[in-house]
Amino acid sequence: MTLTLLFAAGADAYEDYRAPLSSALTEAGLTATVVTDAAPQDVDYIIYAPSSSLQDFTPFTRCKAVLSLWAGVERIVGNATLTQPLARMVDPSLTQGMIEYVTGHVLRYHLGMDAHITARPGDWVAVEPPLAHERQIGILGLGALGLACARTLLQLGFQVQGWSRAAKSLPDITCHHGDEGLKTLLQSTEILVTLLPHTPQTENLLNARRLAQLRPGARLINPGRGALIDDQALIDALDREQIAHATLDVFRHEPLSADHPFWHHPRVTVTPHIAATTRAPSAARVIVENIARMEAGLALKHQVSRDTGY
Repeated sequence: MTLTLLFAAGADAYEDYRAPLSSALTEAGLTATVVTDAAPQDVDYIIYAPSSSLQDFTPFTRCKAVLSLWAGVERIVGNATLTQPLARMVDPSLTQGMIEYVTGHVLRYHLGMDAHITARPGDWVAVEPPLAHERQIGILGLGALGLACARTLLQLGFQVQGWSRAAKSLPDITCHHGDEGLKTLLQSTEILVTLLPHTPQTENLLNARRLAQLRPGARLINPGRGALIDDQALIDALDREQIAHATLDVFRHEPLSADHPFWHHPRVTVTPHIAATTRAPSAARVIVENIARMEAGLALKHQVSRDTGY
């Protein structure tokens, strides 16, 4: 039987994925046709990006699953027409990219590198940084990405705390949950990394009250979701130096408009959503592995819960 896979993630992405998907299907021993247009009743699987023009899944009566190319699914998980199982992207290359981004910016802050990069000739101010085991790192979100970053930072010797919505117990990581747990983590954190999904419960999680709970002079790194932070509250916290600096990779509206205050604030670094990108060769293998699992009668990996939104 030949499967029909509808690629509903844009023409540009299709050119990137066409060859990697073909190779992955061959390696998996699956016979399938990848198309960008098909009669809905003929489609077995949908390879999807939440930015797709496809928003009505009702006609796809034969479709067994929708397989997202994005790690974030907040733009699709609430779609009432989506009754098929939905899987989010957990890509080894995406995870590695996030590890490298977070580790790089943690080390930048930890070593005080900005002062040396921007130093003028003759600025000989020798400030000895602490060692890693003397530095408290807080990570909001202990899913695949958060845990991977936490483990890497642990290997470098940092003290690592984590916060999640539900209670967790992880080796060598002090785990917190709930409102009081979040307050405890913020009060002791020197460098905060936000890697939570965007859900109604996490929107504006870092509001004025919680930003004020951070240790004075803390640094913030947000490669998770733009809506996790109240923009104005962050600017206010930066202005009064409650937060010494913020590195932001994700925003409520992208690309970030040139007149947004983040671009112009002296204590904000803007990066253009580059922390963790999906790479076609590895992501294609993730997609095909899930198709092979379903064809073998196994459960989807990384299936999204409609209750939690991730």
